[in-house]
Amino acid sequence: MDGTPDGKIKCTIGNWIGVVYKIPIKELDSCREREELKYSGVYFLIGASDKDSEPVIYVGQARSRKNGEGTNQRLNEHHSKSKDFFWSEAIVLTTSNNSLGATEISYLENRFFSLANEAHRYKVVNNNEPPKGNVTEEKESELEEFIENARLVMSVLGRRVFEPIVKKSAKQNNLPVTPVTTNVIFLIKQEIKGDKVNARAIRTPEGIVVLSGSKLREKPVRSCPKDAKANRRKYRDLIDENHILQADILFDTPSSAAKFVLLRSANGNTEWKTKKGITLSQYEKGY
Repeated sequence: MDGTPDGKIKCTIGNWIGVVYKIPIKELDSCREREELKYSGVYFLIGASDKDSEPVIYVGQARSRKNGEGTNQRLNEHHSKSKDFFWSEAIVLTTSNNSLGATEISYLENRFFSLANEAHRYKVVNNNEPPKGNVTEEKESELEEFIENARLVMSVLGRRVFEPIVKKSAKQNNLPVTPVTTNVIFLIKQEIKGDKVNARAIRTPEGIVVLSGSKLREKPVRSCPKDAKANRRKYRDLIDENHILQADILFDTPSSAAKFVLLRSANGNTEWKTKKGITLSQYEKGY
C-alpha cells in the first residue's frame, strides 16, 4: 500500500471474501479510515518479549460497533495501553462485506489461538483460551476453509505463526517429516557421567528440528555457551522434570541444536549422526 514491503500491506485471494492487512504499529493512525478495518474481524499482535526477546503473539477479536468503528479502534486501544511485550505490527483478518458475526469471530479466535499454541513458533501471550462458540457443522466447514486461506496469506507475509514445524506422516510410522525434505532421523546418543542423552532431529528447509521425546542433558558444563543456556531457559516449559522434550523445536543451525541438547560447545555437523554413524555433514555431501 505504501510502495515498500516494510509498510502497510493488503492481501486478498480471488473469489475469497477474506481480507488481510499487515500494519506496522507506526502506521496505525494512517489506517483509521480504511473501511474494511471498521468491520468485525480477528487480529494478531506480533512482537517480542521484554525479558528475552522471544517472539510472541496475541490473538484477539473485534466487532463492528455502533459508532462505526471495529478492529481499527481495538488496535488503537491496545496501542494506548501498556503491555508486557513490545508488539511491532498487527495483522488483521476481516472480510470485504463485514459478514463475520459474533459466533464466527469467536470460533476463528479460538482456532487461531489453538493453532498458534500447537505450532510452537511464537509464544502466545493471551491470559486465557478464548471461548470457541457454537457453530453448525456447515458453518464450521466454511470457517475451516476460511482459516486455510488465512494461513496461506500469513505464510506469504512471512509469518508462519500457525504452521507446524514438522508434519506427521502415517505412512512412515508417524515419524515427523516435512514433505519437501529428507525423512532421515539424525541422532545424538551419549552418556556423560551417568547423564544419558538420546536426542533425535530432522533437517528441514528452515533449519534443524529437535524432535519431541528427545532426552536432553541435565546439567551444563562450566564452559557451556551462553546461547545454549538461553535456549534452555527459553524452552523450559517444553522440557519435563526428566529432561524429556515435549514438543518439536526448530533451530537455525545444527550446532545451535546440538548445544541445546548437550549443554556444551558442539559442532552440529559432526555431532548429529544417522543410525549408521554417518555425520550430518557427510550425509549432506552425499556419503
